[in-house]
Amino acid sequence: MAEAKAVLVLSSQLGAEDWARGLRAADPTLEVRVWPEFGDPDDIDVIIAWSPEPGQLVGFSKLKAVLSLGAGVDQVLDLPDLAELSHVPVARTVDDGLSLGMTHYVLLHVLRYHRRMPELEAMQRGHDWRFLVADAAAETNVGIMGLGEMGGLAATKLVDLGFGVRGWSRSEKHLPGIDSFAGTESLASFLAGTRILVVLLPLTEVTRGIINAETLGQLPKGAYLIAAGRGGHLVEADVLAALDSGQLAHATLDVFNTEPLPTQSPFWDHPRVTVTPHNASDSAPGEVVPKLLENIRRARSGQPLLNQVDRRRGY
Repeated sequence: MAEAKAVLVLSSQLGAEDWARGLRAADPTLEVRVWPEFGDPDDIDVIIAWSPEPGQLVGFSKLKAVLSLGAGVDQVLDLPDLAELSHVPVARTVDDGLSLGMTHYVLLHVLRYHRRMPELEAMQRGHDWRFLVADAAAETNVGIMGLGEMGGLAATKLVDLGFGVRGWSRSEKHLPGIDSFAGTESLASFLAGTRILVVLLPLTEVTRGIINAETLGQLPKGAYLIAAGRGGHLVEADVLAALDSGQLAHATLDVFNTEPLPTQSPFWDHPRVTVTPHNASDSAPGEVVPKLLENIRRARSGQPLLNQVDRRRGY
């Protein structure tokens, strides 16, 4: 029996055909198929996926790897399919362009809040000419939850701009100019000194629902929230309650529990919310394809994958 040697691209949101073209252009010898036209499932040895639906990863008996097109892998790891694929390694996408794009997003919205743009925009709508003074950057503490590739770069750039920066993560990180907090026992202290909270954590059983009434209540009154990690971090009713009470002055939300965000969601029209459609940062085929090709090679030769996920930790 011939060995399986075809790659299946499976993505309804990120342009599967574009990724397939990029892979073929980079390696014309590569057999690439696009869901749902994948032919014999026994031909498939690698699946490249974003947000597969339950059941879509089942039935590929020769599978050697699942490669996520995003830095987050909960959209793969949360599938019931993974019970059948316990022997198959999963890798996530890590690339400089993805981290830089997220840094741009974080800087954009931190600076909006630091320079009091929501207030200025409201004043414009009310034809209200007043002079608003921003605090010194050093007096505006930005707290980043998650100091991985994306959070670490964003934190470093914020230090360069003169902000007070603190970071919270599962294990302590040591980055120049950044106050590091680690573990659940330090979370309250981290939040108490954070004026602008940025959430870039991986989604795990520990971090699911971590932005809730308790944690939001530990921020200084009138704090700001920038959520660009995963929608599962948010208890959305608690975020809305914090906005309505003034505990949060404003929130920028790029991720939600249900995506696309339902048209009836109160976030769309809330005067203290900025909604973006999960586009804080995107993987660009030109930057990611070489890493996908390397992981295909590694999977076929039995080597560990680049950025392979520890399923127990969830990232």
